[in-house]
Amino acid sequence: MRIKTFTLVLVTLAAGALPVAQAQAQAKIGVVSFARLVQESPQAQAASKALENEFAARRRDLENQQKDLKAREDKLQKDGAVMAEAERRNSEKTLRDGQRELARKQNEFLEDLNVRRNEALGQLQRSVLQEVQAYAKTAGLDVVVADALYASPAVDITNQVLAALSRKAPAPAPAKP
Repeated sequence: MRIKTFTLVLVTLAAGALPVAQAQAQAKIGVVSFARLVQESPQAQAASKALENEFAARRRDLENQQKDLKAREDKLQKDGAVMAEAERRNSEKTLRDGQRELARKQNEFLEDLNVRRNEALGQLQRSVLQEVQAYAKTAGLDVVVADALYASPAVDITNQVLAALSRKAPAPAPAKP
């Protein structure tokens, strides 16, 4: 009796799973290269340009400070032998202090840049994800897979999502005279 009941339960479960398996076989699938979207989208290029503009002044200041320190170091190397002992020690101390200050400013710069880059990347990833989801809904896709090992060009929707992102990209700012 138990074997008949068990067999009946198995047959019922198998029959119930058949429509699910058929529905899954007809699912519409899309594949997207998320890394390519994040790298090639106009929003990514705009974010990169904005970061570059935001940190350009600090970068120039650091480069100028580095050139100044290099000039002082060269002068100390050149004139150090003819300087008075106290003057040479004072110049060496000033140079070391300047190098420490430059290193501290460079570290702060890199930390600030990394924080802002991570914020911009997170915002960009959310934007790209929303666009992929919106495209999937309008195209009637059931599943979107990111970064598959292999995908037929027939299911790759990366170019379509890039086109949608391009349409939503902000217009470029006019060049300043």
